Amino acid sequence: MEYKSDAADTRRIEGKSAVYAYRDFGVVSSSPPLVLLTRFRATMDHWDPAFLEVLATERRVILFDNAGVSESTGEVATTFAGIAETAVDFITALGLTEVDLLGWSIGGFVGQMIALNHPGLVRRLLVVGSGPGGDVPGSPAPNPKVIETMTAPVSIEEHYLYLFFGLDDASQRVGKESLKRLETRLSKSHAEVSAEAWGRQLQAIMKWASGDGAAWSRLEEITIPVLVANGAHDVMVDAGDSFAMVRRMRNATALFYGDAGHAFLFQRPDEFGQAVLKFLS
Repeated sequence: MEYKSDAADTRRIEGKSAVYAYRDFGVVSSSPPLVLLTRFRATMDHWDPAFLEVLATERRVILFDNAGVSESTGEVATTFAGIAETAVDFITALGLTEVDLLGWSIGGFVGQMIALNHPGLVRRLLVVGSGPGGDVPGSPAPNPKVIETMTAPVSIEEHYLYLFFGLDDASQRVGKESLKRLETRLSKSHAEVSAEAWGRQLQAIMKWASGDGAAWSRLEEITIPVLVANGAHDVMVDAGDSFAMVRRMRNATALFYGDAGHAFLFQRPDEFGQAVLKFLS
């Protein structure tokens, strides 16, 4: 199958902080566009095209490499407030005054900071496989194996499957299918995040987890509609953090998948893609 996202051209636009690489596809006339904010150590080539295909049936979808990542120039900020500012720089460079945001993993951290610090820019927010940072009551400490795996010098298939899909046979099979779909782009681009860039992302993660500039204490300020979604067996960001977020926001809905982990959006691309479209409509 040929996916719309695989056929989309890579474009570039100059902002105040960087020259950003991006792709723009789907139903271009839909408004506002849906901007995607990706995970730790990922580029725009690491979105599963099967998931993007569902979104593109009804929405204008915009992917991009934030400042300092892969094909974009500039430098990765060491706080998520700073990373949010370069994302807003990109959005502003496109001439957009209102967007919907979907942030996966650390992209969810970025999305929360954009919604908090730029009220009026975000119409609807999706926080996917993510959390609010800070001292969430009852949130477990991260498994040392997770930290070791996510910061391995070279990321391999075994790491991807463990972190995002789980170790049972069914999860491994689905994870390998997702990786296969990524090959169309990655086999040509070999896109990756440099060690320096993901090291700076890691600094931001550590500050976020400690509560330094995190969203937890400010969640009540987010009054726009929010969909918080996660896999119940997420080893990267505990699913309990998602539930805790919803309890503190006035206009939030929670969605959990009992058979999935951090990459539930790639494990169930059709089902979650349709849930995204319903929420945005």
